[in-house]
Amino acid sequence: MGGGARYPYPKHVWSPAGGWWVQPKNWASNTAVAFVGILAVTYGVWNLSADHERRITQPTKWMPSMLWAKEYKEAKKDST
Repeated sequence: MGGGARYPYPKHVWSPAGGWWVQPKNWASNTAVAFVGILAVTYGVWNLSADHERRITQPTKWMPSMLWAKEYKEAKKDST
């Protein structure tokens, strides 16, 4: 139960994923770097979105975006 033996493959074929039977030695650090990069981009987009979020019609009930939207943070500061 395996898939058979490894067969000869063409050496001239390039693959961005690493090719046939790739086992990079630093896969864990590459994964960590990619994960940190994704988190940094997500954080930046989140902050940009929260700063630009505006509601034309005010919600009738509470919603989670009221915790981070700039519009509601400013209203909370003004009321205190």
